[in-house]
Amino acid sequence: MTEIILSIIAGLVLFLFAVNNLSESIQSIIGDSANNWIQKFTSNTFSSLLVGIVVTTLLDSSSAVIIITIVLVNSKILTFRQAMGIVLGANIGTTISSQIIAMDIGKYSPILLLLGFLLLFISKSKKVNNVGKVILYFGVLFFGLFTMENAVEPLKDEAFFAEWMKKTKNPIMGALIGAIVTLVIQSSSATVGMAIILAKKGFLSLIGGVAVMLGAELGTCSDTLLATIRGSRQALKTGLFHVTFNLLSIILGLILFYPFVDLVKKISGGASIERTLANAHMLFNIFGVLVFVWTIPIFEKILNRLLPDKKDLNETRANA
Repeated sequence: MTEIILSIIAGLVLFLFAVNNLSESIQSIIGDSANNWIQKFTSNTFSSLLVGIVVTTLLDSSSAVIIITIVLVNSKILTFRQAMGIVLGANIGTTISSQIIAMDIGKYSPILLLLGFLLLFISKSKKVNNVGKVILYFGVLFFGLFTMENAVEPLKDEAFFAEWMKKTKNPIMGALIGAIVTLVIQSSSATVGMAIILAKKGFLSLIGGVAVMLGAELGTCSDTLLATIRGSRQALKTGLFHVTFNLLSIILGLILFYPFVDLVKKISGGASIERTLANAHMLFNIFGVLVFVWTIPIFEKILNRLLPDKKDLNETRANA
């Protein structure tokens, strides 16, 4: 049992290490392009939404994109209204990683590891080295998933683990587990990735996997809220909008849980459970954005009233 736990921890550490370094390595390749794109193509909500999707897909981290957005808002480069569209887009962009995880390419990770290492070892070019790092970290990411996948195999014989997994069949309990796990490991991608692996191995039902995925959407808000500490009112409102949007989406998802699962099954057809769960992740975030994107002006008005800028607050007191 100790060996299983250590193997799972090792795989998780590799995954988290790769996710954190991937974002930094890709940003070093594109330089300030990510910031420039965010600033240039955010003239309206629709374009802000697209920027959030594209940049999150490139950086493979919704948290990184939202934190960059908060920094830009804090620097008064972006407005709160522009940031809201990017936050919604980032929620869609992050679902690409679950689709990749469901492809079961972990067994080919040594190829990426070797290719990345060779580029780092042979080339003296900084740009080629950065590309090598990205390939290497992708290899580490998939190898981490592969390690976790192999590590959980023996758990089939552990009665306590089967009992614990049964708890996720209750959507609220499953969502709570997903939120806590994500809060601890600080990566919704890792939580969803583990859910996909457990579902593939037969430990987690589709209902349990979807519930855990819903909870992961809430747990991922913690690091973006941390980024707003000692920031401007506009930055704080951006973080609160992220939390509010995710929380309302999860509540709606839990209310319509079983009809949503049935819809995912119908759309996925005869796809494997891991692919169906990845589809559920993508559909949930797309539906959430489609429902709430029209309410951005309402959110903006409410948050501006609850947290007015200090300048506006001083004017209100002066007129009182």
